This record gives sequence, structure tokens and C-alpha cells, in this order.
Amino acid sequence: MTRRIIVTGGGTGIGLAIARRLLPEHPELILVGRREQPLAKAATALQDADAHSRVTTYSCDLTDPDAVSDLAGRIAGGGVVDVLVANAGGNLGLATGDLHQVAASWRADFDGNVLPTVLLTEALLDAFARPGGRIVAMSSVAALRGSSSYGAAKAAVNAWVLWMAGRLAKDGITVNAVAPGFVPDTDFWRPRIEADPGIVANRVAPIPMGRPGTPEEVAEAVAYLAAPDAGWTTGQILQVNGGTVLGRG
Repeated sequence: MTRRIIVTGGGTGIGLAIARRLLPEHPELILVGRREQPLAKAATALQDADAHSRVTTYSCDLTDPDAVSDLAGRIAGGGVVDVLVANAGGNLGLATGDLHQVAASWRADFDGNVLPTVLLTEALLDAFARPGGRIVAMSSVAALRGSSSYGAAKAAVNAWVLWMAGRLAKDGITVNAVAPGFVPDTDFWRPRIEADPGIVANRVAPIPMGRPGTPEEVAEAVAYLAAPDAGWTTGQILQVNGGTVLGRG
């Protein structure tokens, strides 16, 4: 049976890699993002790669409750949602200066990383498959190591995952997060590396594996958590960072 899978931030980078990784099951893919052009390009590439999959795109500001409510209504109208990969986000709070700028910076990271995950999930709650629904949020190594407003926002995502996992377990819906480390082949890092190529060596230095990660490696972790057979894994933050932060039991 074809599963309906939503990937937010699905037009580029890790989101697109996740969508591509899930193609072998011939899903109905729903890509959501802010920019229509990357979404359309991604949909064409995915459809060309697998003619048996169906790919639909929606442009949406996932921080806007009204826009999210409208989007959720359109998606739920098409049937049950099997998987939501809440990948949309970014390092948006880079400003420094007076307290007004600091406040704006922290709000930008919270709004841009926490709200897209929370709002769409809440809006779709009644639409998830029961049992069998899968929710996978995108966290970051920054949430575990500490990294100003971006790390704090991703830590909030982690806390939300733990809460939601307990809330939805009785319905047979799993809720987990994947926390990538340094993955340079993304829109998140590419402009920063172009501005300062030395970032690569600086970021690779503390990685025990001695290299950066790839979008495909992150996608593989998401694919496991989203799998139909992963029904006994919930409330977990799965690190994919080359050993930058070692797991603890």
C-alpha cells in the first residue's frame, strides 16, 4: 500500500535527499517549502527518478498559523498521512548588537525552527495513521553542544519530541528526531563556506571520523525512523555526526 509522506524543506539539501531515499517504496510524496522554484525542480527530478511515485508540492510559510491550517486542510483532504518529516528550519538568528537585535535574533531562530515543526504537526494530528504514523523532526548537533539561539531552538525541538512521543504512543504513532552534525552540501552551509572556506577545516577538526557528513547519510537515519517496521522506536534523538558528540546510555 502506498504511503503518503510529507517532507518539509523538501526542495533542496537534506530534505531532498530524504525524499529521494524514500522513493523505493513508491510513495505519494508531498514536498513543502517556502520557495516554489526549488520545489518544482525537486519534484521533476524525483518524478523522473521514479515514475511510480507521485510528487505534489506546496509553497507555505510554516510559521504562519493561518497558512499552516489551510495547508493541513488540503493535505488531510487527500487521505491519511503516514509520515511527516519536519525538516524545515535554518540558522536565522545571526544578528548581534543591542538588546532589540538580540531579541529579534532569538525570536527568528525560535520561529524558524520550532514553529514549522510544531504547527504543522498539530494541524495534522487527526490525519495521521493510527497505528503506524511516523513523525521525524530535524534537530542538530548544536542542540547537544550548545550554540546560541540556533542550538537553543533545536534543543526546544528535542524537548517537544520527547513530550509528543509520550502523548501519541497510545495511538501507535512514533515521534523521533535526527540530529545531524556538519553536512556542508546544503543551503544551510554553502553560503557560509563560500564566504569563509576555512570553516570546513574548523568544523571537521573535532569529528572523530575525520570527515563531514552527507545529506544521504542523514536521510538514511530518517528512513529508518520513518519505516513501517520502526514502531518500537519513539522519543529518541538519533545523532548522525561522525562521533562529534558520543552517545550516552
